[in-house]
Amino acid sequence: MSLDKMRNIGIMAHIDAGKTTTTERILFYTGKIHKIGEIDDGQATMDWMTQEQERGITICSAATTTQWKGYQINIIDTPGHVDFTAEVERSLRVLDGAVAVICAVDGVQPQTETVWKQADEFKVPRLCFMNKMDRIGADFYASMEDVHEKFGVDCLALQIPIGQGQDFEGVIDLLSMKELRFEGDEGEKVVESEIDASRLEQAKEYRDKLVEMVAASDDALMELYLDGKEISLEQLKNAIRKGTIERIFVPFVMGSARHNQGVQPLIDAIVDFLPCPSDVPAAKGLKIKKDEQEEVEIPCDVSKMPCGLVFKIQYDREMGPLCYVRMYSGKIQAGTQIFNVNKKKRERVNRILRMHADKSEAMDSLTAGDIAVFIGLKLAQTGDTIGTEAFNVLLEQPVFPQPVISVALEPESMSEKDKMNETLEILSREDPTFTSHEDEETGQLIISGMGELHLDVLVTRMRDDFGVKCNVGAPQVTYRESITMTASASEDYSKVLGGKENNAGLTIEVSPREQGSGNSYECTVRNNSIPEEIYDAVKTGFESALASGIKYGYPCTDVGVKVTDIKYDEATSTTFAFEACAAQVFDKACSQADPQILEPVMNVDISCPKEFVGPASSQLSQRGGNIMGQDSKTTGEIIHATAPMANMFGFTTNLRSATQGRASFSMEFSHFQIKAGGLNNF
Repeated sequence: MSLDKMRNIGIMAHIDAGKTTTTERILFYTGKIHKIGEIDDGQATMDWMTQEQERGITICSAATTTQWKGYQINIIDTPGHVDFTAEVERSLRVLDGAVAVICAVDGVQPQTETVWKQADEFKVPRLCFMNKMDRIGADFYASMEDVHEKFGVDCLALQIPIGQGQDFEGVIDLLSMKELRFEGDEGEKVVESEIDASRLEQAKEYRDKLVEMVAASDDALMELYLDGKEISLEQLKNAIRKGTIERIFVPFVMGSARHNQGVQPLIDAIVDFLPCPSDVPAAKGLKIKKDEQEEVEIPCDVSKMPCGLVFKIQYDREMGPLCYVRMYSGKIQAGTQIFNVNKKKRERVNRILRMHADKSEAMDSLTAGDIAVFIGLKLAQTGDTIGTEAFNVLLEQPVFPQPVISVALEPESMSEKDKMNETLEILSREDPTFTSHEDEETGQLIISGMGELHLDVLVTRMRDDFGVKCNVGAPQVTYRESITMTASASEDYSKVLGGKENNAGLTIEVSPREQGSGNSYECTVRNNSIPEEIYDAVKTGFESALASGIKYGYPCTDVGVKVTDIKYDEATSTTFAFEACAAQVFDKACSQADPQILEPVMNVDISCPKEFVGPASSQLSQRGGNIMGQDSKTTGEIIHATAPMANMFGFTTNLRSATQGRASFSMEFSHFQIKAGGLNNF
């Protein structure tokens, strides 16, 4: 398959906007599946996990490949729930284009904003599919204006609706200037007809807007437009494609995926306007030499050295870890050895599979621009670069958000302990936002994740999929520690171990950093008589100290450590002594720098009818929430607020009882802030 005939796309949106339903229709119309499965019946092809079928939501991004008019489309259906943001992030990292599914009734919803920002971060060109056009309250124009206002993008309507809500019949294609209706039992027949006289004026008005916006992005078309000359359909399509790839504007199509309307023009738009792997800028990587790193471009070329990124790992009971790989250059064949650049180890690719949700077909090789699954990689983790030793290039690693909620986990019997530890290792390889550690004081095993649903899903998987019998404690908030002042301290360490003296001396300065900027370490001492391993030991000592906290054992955040003096004695100084000295001087300096407990604060969005705004706001205020603003939508009001996570447990029940079950809310991590009442209230 030539590169220009390939599309790597993701389907992204707010929870319940219709991503999986849209993907299901795309697969049906392209002939990949022969029967449409509905989410409500637990039959959707892409929601293949038992829990996805039971809960009716997408949990892990599923990959599939289909063909349309001679083009190969690799599709990743991503989750919409905020607890699974990392799944969206790692998918967008390797995709060339995305389809944002937007609900025509609700417009831009909270999670739409999150995924849109993520797509902006990775500079992913996108087009929008306005879904649920046949629902009461659907308004294509208002929802498109909502996208324009919220994201500041130019919206290019490629279609306008024939009726809205219950009157929705089909669409007017502004490129071909034809009416399209979708007939047959499954909407498989696209029926073209001339535009009705009553709608012709509006169609011409929007056609002119389209031509004007497209011409403004292309100098050659602008000349034709100003001279009043006819712009051909091909010229228009080429200019729309160019403008979409350069993210000058976002094309809009519409329909109702649930009722099989408008999906075929969406597939045409994916092929016509979203980029192929060679259209997007070349991936950047770091070429690793002995002491330095040099940034290099990796052009998407099959004839070049192989280089790919492991962007997702999924455990299969029979095949072991399935490593999802996006190839950026070169070619890797099944049965050959590859080099893991991150781990500096060789591994064998036993098999290469083309995935279709949980089903697969074997492939001989994977070439640049394509996505497939490798079987047989034992060491690979999410974010690892694979290739060859001759081309020692590291693709940037994805950065994942910090877990904010924890629960204690214990096996029902000692015989279950090993099985539980193995399962936790598998799950944390699959999901980088899921971590586990043993609490030194209580001896309990603590697992941490992105939210209550996230941990609930993982614990259910441990029990059902892996057969681990375990008890789960109540959710606990993951706190952080930090300092609010600058302080300096010196420490001399001396200890005799096994008859040998171990000496070290350090002077440091600790200072608070800007909120959300993370920790930093700097050593201003440079002395040729001090060996490199001593510098490494000092750095390791401070990294461990930052991870183990100041007073309460929570990891430190936003703390800067600067080493200003090192006392080194060639005869008695050891790496062990410097690591121990670093821990002691860190505690000493931080205890003088006004240490504070930081708690996670969440962005909360409550959706409720107008008459329940008061009770809903009151419930949030009682939990220490701050109301930041309010939006009015056709479906009701959306209250934007922030609240400490510790106060939000059990909020669902209280909110429902105060609003007669008519309000819902979504929540995502915002930042860490000093806990009210400080250490005294802890």
